[in-house]
Amino acid sequence: MRLVIQRVTEANVRVKNRLINEIATGLLVLVGIDRNDTASDIAYSAKKVANLKLMPTSKQEFSHSILELRQPLLLISEFTLLARTSKGSKLSFSKAADKKIAKQLFDQLSEELTSLGIDVKTGVFGEDMQVTSVNNGPVTVWIDTQNT
Repeated sequence: MRLVIQRVTEANVRVKNRLINEIATGLLVLVGIDRNDTASDIAYSAKKVANLKLMPTSKQEFSHSILELRQPLLLISEFTLLARTSKGSKLSFSKAADKKIAKQLFDQLSEELTSLGIDVKTGVFGEDMQVTSVNNGPVTVWIDTQNT
């Protein structure tokens, strides 16, 4: 599982120009599901995202997690995070999970984050989405459970 995590002051997702979900201060998390991902990748990723000290206070830049501050998270599926670009200019998605399995794992990740106490908003899996965000910092980190 590959995650790109951005600290944001606001983010939203639209499908066909219709607002689907939005958050204020919190995290935008883009998720690519690898064909080798399992339930343990879900559990690890959820705990890691919930507890990462990415949020600032007036005294420290990285002092609190969104769980501690009760801030929301916008979770967006993005299979292109698994694109291989090493050969030529054509993208290869051979590492990406089958769409049906990826949807199940994405939903499990959302449920796991919610069970930890995170207010999770999502896009629409498999749709062409327009994601808008204001990166705060900028702060962007990534996690790859297949290469930890």
